[in-house]
Order: sequence, then C-alpha cells, then structure tokens
Amino acid sequence: MKMVFKHRGTLFLIFPIMKKILTLVTLLATFCIACKNKEKSSATIVARDISITPANAYNNLFTDSNSLNTFIANEQLDEDMANRMRSFYNLRNFEFAWFGSEGLTEQARSFWSMFSYQKDTSLGNKILKKQMKAWLLADDSLNLENTDKNVTSTELLLTETFVGYMMKYYGESAAKKRDMESFIPRKKVEAIALADSFANRASNASYEESEESYKLLKQQLGGYVKIAKAGGWPIISASKKAYKKGITAPEIVSIKKRLAITGHLATADTTAIFDDALENAVKAFETSIGYTADGIINEKLVKQLNIPVMQKIQQMVINLDRMRWLPDNEKGKVIIANIPEFKVHVLDGSKKEFEMNVVVGKEGHNTVVFNGNLNEVVFAPYWNLPTSIVKKEILPKMESNSNYLNEQNMEIVSEGEGVPEIRQKPGGNNSLGKVKFLFPNDFDIYFHDTPAKDLFNKDARAYSHGCIRLEDPAKMANYLLQGTEWTAEKINEAMNAATEKRVALKNPVPVIITYYTAWVDENGVLNFRDDIYGNDGAVAKKLFTNPML
Repeated sequence: MKMVFKHRGTLFLIFPIMKKILTLVTLLATFCIACKNKEKSSATIVARDISITPANAYNNLFTDSNSLNTFIANEQLDEDMANRMRSFYNLRNFEFAWFGSEGLTEQARSFWSMFSYQKDTSLGNKILKKQMKAWLLADDSLNLENTDKNVTSTELLLTETFVGYMMKYYGESAAKKRDMESFIPRKKVEAIALADSFANRASNASYEESEESYKLLKQQLGGYVKIAKAGGWPIISASKKAYKKGITAPEIVSIKKRLAITGHLATADTTAIFDDALENAVKAFETSIGYTADGIINEKLVKQLNIPVMQKIQQMVINLDRMRWLPDNEKGKVIIANIPEFKVHVLDGSKKEFEMNVVVGKEGHNTVVFNGNLNEVVFAPYWNLPTSIVKKEILPKMESNSNYLNEQNMEIVSEGEGVPEIRQKPGGNNSLGKVKFLFPNDFDIYFHDTPAKDLFNKDARAYSHGCIRLEDPAKMANYLLQGTEWTAEKINEAMNAATEKRVALKNPVPVIITYYTAWVDENGVLNFRDDIYGNDGAVAKKLFTNPML
C-alpha cells in the first residue's frame, strides 16, 4: 500500500505533506478576522458562540474571559494579537482548544509537532517548550481540571504561538469563515451531517489542488456518504469457517453485493458461485485493509466486511483532519513511517526510493507521532535499556536468575539511584540488531534492526517497546550513506563488528511519523487499517454525537 502526494504538479508516493499548510492559514483567518491595513486598525473581535456548552463541547474543559484578559495583560500582547485571541476563544465559548481532562488533544500534539519541526525560535518561549515536553511525556491516566494553573498557562501560550505562527507564515487569508472554524473542532456533531458537509465543501479548492491525497480521500468520502444514504451494505451471515474459489453457498450472493457496492467487484453478480472474479475481488479487499491476499474469506474477513459504512465514514473524516497538520517538505529525501500501516516509505523529491515493513510499539508502549531529522547511523550498537524496562522486566528476571545478565550479554554501567543503568553489548542477540538510526527526540524513539525477523511475516506488527524495527536495515544504511566512503562492504563489516561505530550524516534526513488509518493510494484504491492504539476512537467520542469507532 502506498501513499499519493502531489508535489509541484507531479504525483508521487508519499503521505500528504502539506504545502505550507494552506488550510491551517484559512482557519486562523476565520478565528481572527484580519484587517486590510495592520497599521491603521486591529483584528475585529467576532461574536461569542453561546451554543457551545459542556454537554456538546469537543473538549470538556473551559476557561473564561478573565483568565484570557489577565494573560493578555501579563504577556503585554499588542492589540491585534489580543483581539485575535479573544475571537479565537469567543468562537469556542471559551472551551479549551488544546486540552481535555485526559490531557493534550490530538490537535495539540499535531500542531506542536509541526511547529517544532519548523524550528522557528522567534515564536513560543522556553516556558512553553518546557511545559509541552512535560505534557507530552505525562502519564496517560490524567484527570485534569481547568483550575490547574499549569493547564491554563500551557493552553493560552500554545494559542498565542498558534496565532503567531499563522500570522507570520500565512499572512491574511480570504478563506471563508466556515473553513477556518472546522480546523480545531469545537463541538460534537452528527457524523453523517459533518461528512456530508465535508464532502461537498468546495471553498478550500486551492488547498485540494496542491494536496492530491486530501482531495482523493475527500472524494472517496463523498462516495461513502452516498452509500450510507442509500442504506449501506448487506450484513453477511457466514455459515462456514472459510469460503474459497469453487464452492457454492447462499451467502456468496451477499458477499458479492457487498464487494460490488465498494467497487472491489467490478460487475454485479447474483450467482452463489465463488468464481475467479470473486476471488480477485476478495484479494483486492484484503490488500486494501493490509491483509495477506490469499482470496479466502474466513471469519476474520467477514468481520471486516461487516463493519458499518458509518464507521468507515467517521474514520475517513478523522483522517482528513490529520492530513492538514503535517509539515511542508519541499524537496530532498524524506522518510515517512505510518504506524497503523506498519510500513516506512522513503522518497527523494518526486521519486519513490523504496518502502519496507516495520514493527511498531505494542499497545501500552505506543510509537509516538512526531517529526524529526535522522542525523546518525550507529553500527553494532549498544542497547541502553530504558529505566522502565529495567525496573519492570530486567530486575525481576535478575532476582530469579543470578546469571541472567551474562546470558543476555548485558552489563551494569552504573548502579544509579535505586535502579541500575544496564546496557546490552553488541552481538547477535542484541535487541537492536546490528544497526540503529537516530533522529533526536524527547520520546527516545528511533529506527533499528532486530534479531526477531519472523515478526515481519505477520499482517499486524505491533510488538516493540515503542521504537520502529526495520525489515531491511542494511538497505536503509546503504541508502543514507550512498555517495560517501561507506561502501556496501564497509557497512556490512561495521554491522557485524564487535565494537560500536557511530557515523554522522552530513545532511540529516527528515523523518515524519504518522498515524493514518484511511487514505487513497497511487492506484486510486481506498485503504483502511485497524486503529491499533485507539486514537480514532478517542477522537470519535469527542467529535461525533454517535461515535462508532
């Protein structure tokens, strides 16, 4: 499964990286109606939307005008910025934009990742950066309140940064108000009404022309809205554990109708025979959801076929929103890792170089969505075990087996404070394999090799502690170091050495880690993947009056 990306008029394989996040521009301009002449007048303050209440709000935390005005005074904001922020919160009825009681919203994480990737030191400040790092690394079991000064402080500082970012990079926008208001969700809506509005909206045409992937998914959404309004698709009641080519069964008729509705089966067929055309349709469906295409309908596949069309629509709407938060990557090499797809895509400008299967973090050790720059290759690496793994996994094993560290080729580097610092030496059983690829970040996530090669044969590959394991790390190393003294022979030697060797890249390569569960590939095929971390479900509960994810 590949991604489609439009770059300077050319389609190539990549996740949709925004061309200057054009839609984001529009959104701010709606929230903060700009004057035509900044020197003569400031932004007009828009009316407060009192229809937003705690019962229907997207986020369940609210601030008030006193808190905002105190912030404006303390920060000594100019009139234009102050009025833009007042408009921003008036349109939300002072509902928080970036926090719910559970912590940072998906939009907060996405904007901060985009902003951090820009590396603009003129925006934000050290206080906000420190606060955001703490929130990003916070425990998942938060129960925040709007009386928490740290929450309010981060909320308002992040909004100031958001407004400043838009003003600096996108200037004044003539986009319509309704487009901007949709960028950061404000309240729960009926899914079909939102999807119908989304699919038929034409006012962001300039953005869609530059972002082919967004345009294609929006078109597919329109098709699924029509399917929903026509009654959806039939529910398949399976009487057998498996169906394959050659058999005849009454439920084959329903299966054919189901696959014809979504275009996997090209022609209408009411016969009960599992023929060649149906086998090909089943394989196409399997490929579109990330399964190995064997053409056999089993219980697991029937379950996938029976997912309601409204659930698919909600999934598509959520992913369309995600597409608008990615940073611009004008040219050069880029590495895209899509967590639910279990794949990495490597591109150079408009040219797709290669892709490979990956293993990502298992639930509870989620791989984080963020952007970084790969700047170092480490051959025959040590594995410096995270404190959490030492505490939860290694120490209990050491207690039950006094020779455990020797057996695992591990050593204690220092005793530390309560929990020893332990690392695994280079070698065949090293958990990082023979090479790792570093892109500095606060989450201690990187690419690496693995001795557990059998995991790449599975359709679902969420088994790591958070880092991303590469199916062919030697290929990645050779690609990143091409044109240098590091030949294939030298790389192979370094990977199999007994001592660690670190190699800095002269030109760091952008790494973008995404969480797409719905997209359209370069062949025009709509792809879906399982919501392995429950991210879609979390957003759906906040966004829709009738969540199904």
